[in-house]
Amino acid sequence: MLMKGHLLKSIFSLSHYSLSSENLLKTGGILKQARTFSDSDIAEYSKLTHDSNPLHFDLKCAKQAGFTEIPVPGMLVASLFPRIIAYHFPGAVYVKQELDFRSPVFVGDKVVGELLAKNIRQIKERFLVKFVTTCFKDDQIVVIDGEAMAMLPTLSIK
Repeated sequence: MLMKGHLLKSIFSLSHYSLSSENLLKTGGILKQARTFSDSDIAEYSKLTHDSNPLHFDLKCAKQAGFTEIPVPGMLVASLFPRIIAYHFPGAVYVKQELDFRSPVFVGDKVVGELLAKNIRQIKERFLVKFVTTCFKDDQIVVIDGEAMAMLPTLSIK
């Protein structure tokens, strides 16, 4: 039986960039995770959220909306951002997220979520961090961008 941490590591490819030698998040630090969405991910998302937009299930509807394939729901793709934060900083509180949806994601596309620490402010014993958030597909096409804020219990990267 896989433990929770091992399971997450087996699902996501993780990488850290621009981190200090002490493995602390600093301004300019980048956290990334990659994910490929499946049809079952869309079905589970729909069940959980009660979002039954036919755009995500009916190719004819998707084509009428201008897509070549059925798109993955944008909010499902954007869920990479809080997942990355929670993975590295258990107990973090997600405070704010702004999103701009730039390009569609389709089943089978490898998507990389990236968070760049833009500003870090200590408030008592916690840290308010403003992140620039970006999701890419094909390593270059921006599918979502925006900014997020999270209250972290520590700057030590898990």
